[in-house]
Amino acid sequence: MVLPAKIFEIQDEADVELMSTRLKEFREEEPYTFSEGETLTLVTEVLELEVKGDLISGVFSKDFIRSSQYRREVVESPITEEAPFWIKPFQEKAFLVVTAPSVARGVKKLLTSHVANKLSEVLFSRPWAIVEVKFSNEVLRELHESNPQATKLIWFDNVDIPSVEKLCLAGSSLADTKLYHDYIDHGTIWYVVFGVQKRGIVVGITRNCVITLFSKSTMEDFRTYIVEDVLTLIE
Repeated sequence: MVLPAKIFEIQDEADVELMSTRLKEFREEEPYTFSEGETLTLVTEVLELEVKGDLISGVFSKDFIRSSQYRREVVESPITEEAPFWIKPFQEKAFLVVTAPSVARGVKKLLTSHVANKLSEVLFSRPWAIVEVKFSNEVLRELHESNPQATKLIWFDNVDIPSVEKLCLAGSSLADTKLYHDYIDHGTIWYVVFGVQKRGIVVGITRNCVITLFSKSTMEDFRTYIVEDVLTLIE
């Protein structure tokens, strides 16, 4: 199981009751005309909306038209992509977590940035009320150095070695303390994959707050891990 999620910070006041009402009422329809003249309504909406205490969860759903080649002709077909999300006030902040790819891969169209931007408009009637957040390099260092045996992969960027853009340590190399310190002296940690022993899962974390689950787990357990273990690490 590979499940990506990205964490965003909500800049405006996060009123749970008001946000849930706006999400419940949100629905956009867009007419689409096929080349043959047939019309179809494309819908964007939030499904499975649920509020538990101060936690809002739902599924962002959006219809697209996908074009493909069939016997040298272009065939258009409607598809629906969905991205589960949740909103959680935490300490003096509030966060949006979207479970979807963050960069285009394959045929997926619904990306975390699209969901965050649209929800910013829906919830706060303005763009950029929901923004990206980052982990510090020191946080990622601590995740590895607190238990190096659990780390499986580290990528370094901002490398100052001429003609080298990134460095990577994996497998048995991670037990080589000298090599690790040589790399950290010449770059910063961008991505670390490690086992979370108390949860029994393996996750990858990037500096721009993309969390990828590599273990078999439930969405509920993944959400619990992010809320209880990850949000405390954000700058």
